[in-house]
Amino acid sequence: MAHDHAAHSHGVDADADRRKLALALGLILALMAGEVAAAVVSHSLALLSDAGHMLTDAAAIGLSLAALALARRPPSGALTFGFGRVEIVSALANGVTLLVLAILIAYEAVRRLFSPPYVHGALVLVVALVGMLVNLLAVWTLSSANRRSLGVEGSFQHILTDLYGFIGTAVAAAVILASGFQRADPIASLFIAALMTRSGIGLVGDSARVFLEAAPRGLDPQQIGRALVTQPGVVEVHDLHVWEVTSGFPALSAHVLVGTECDCHATRRQIEAMLHERFALEHTTLQVDHTGGELLAIAPHAG
Repeated sequence: MAHDHAAHSHGVDADADRRKLALALGLILALMAGEVAAAVVSHSLALLSDAGHMLTDAAAIGLSLAALALARRPPSGALTFGFGRVEIVSALANGVTLLVLAILIAYEAVRRLFSPPYVHGALVLVVALVGMLVNLLAVWTLSSANRRSLGVEGSFQHILTDLYGFIGTAVAAAVILASGFQRADPIASLFIAALMTRSGIGLVGDSARVFLEAAPRGLDPQQIGRALVTQPGVVEVHDLHVWEVTSGFPALSAHVLVGTECDCHATRRQIEAMLHERFALEHTTLQVDHTGGELLAIAPHAG
């Protein structure tokens, strides 16, 4: 019954996360459409580059919604872990897209530094201020979602970066209105491109850690190994592996040798309880054997 209740609670949390992501997606799409129109009218690269970033925001949120839906499907056939890593694929795709867009925006910004077009500062400032308000609402909406999910966290970081981008665009527009310094717009675009690069590298790095089956952040295999060998009756631990099936789903496997006087099953239960309590590891596969066991050797027949 406890397991059923936990599964039900997880389903309720996932439903709440989907509603929050859907609300944030609606806000971002509406703002992006208005921003593209304003960028064309005002000739602002800062607005257009931020609209490009918002397109990746929308894609990130859309992929997170799809990943949450797929993750609820039970494991079947060859997919023994289900579709949990779909969100990791989406995070990697969004990270790469951010990096590509950052390069394109930086190239255009440098070109405009040498030949800056006239920018309508007042329109850019109004759109930037509206964008700040909308992104604040979207950030507030996602701040209470389950950010242990790499897909949700990626969407949150996208929108937070967008908020910083709007702040930079508003500052550039204010500078243009106050001094007529048109190069403030491409300088703001370079700032936005730098933020996109930072977010993109973070998403690619985090998703790569999962695909390379590195230990999750915050879990040190050496520390876990030391905790295992200090358990009563444990003589040796080897073949210790700690990895992340998908975000928020760490797993561990190990071969544990205990003394001949120990109860293997009792020791395994004791170790599982320790791993759960100290390291929040729930998915563990432990092979517990007695020391001194000899494997049967089969020699080929001489004749």
